[in-house]
Amino acid sequence: MPLLHFHMLEGRTDAEIKTLLDAAHEAMLEAFAVPRRDRYQIVSEHKPSRFIVEDTGLDIPRTDKVILVQMFSRPRGEEKTTLFYKLLTERLEKECGIAPSDVMVSVVENADAHWSFGNGRAQFLTGELGGGKPAH
Repeated sequence: MPLLHFHMLEGRTDAEIKTLLDAAHEAMLEAFAVPRRDRYQIVSEHKPSRFIVEDTGLDIPRTDKVILVQMFSRPRGEEKTTLFYKLLTERLEKECGIAPSDVMVSVVENADAHWSFGNGRAQFLTGELGGGKPAH
């Protein structure tokens, strides 16, 4: 956790997607200092007619390599979140050839009660995972 959902145009190879996911995971590890096996990633590929990512009037150029990353997470704070944006774009540019202008990120924050990692339990609330409040 966080859960990262990547939206992109269809057409990348499995190897390209693996490199992208690995680069994003490394950025997340560095920015948020989560355990290495705290990895939850989904890729959705879209036809060009079903994936439009413009620039909100900021004159940000987009290419067919554009990706939209939705991050679902507990609150991480502005400093760590903006560090993630920086590290993510740096790694994707270096390792995948994706320009920073082709990376859009949207963060959806939620609370500890909104996560169950399995077994029908809310591990942040039960105290099985750090940072939550043990249930009484």
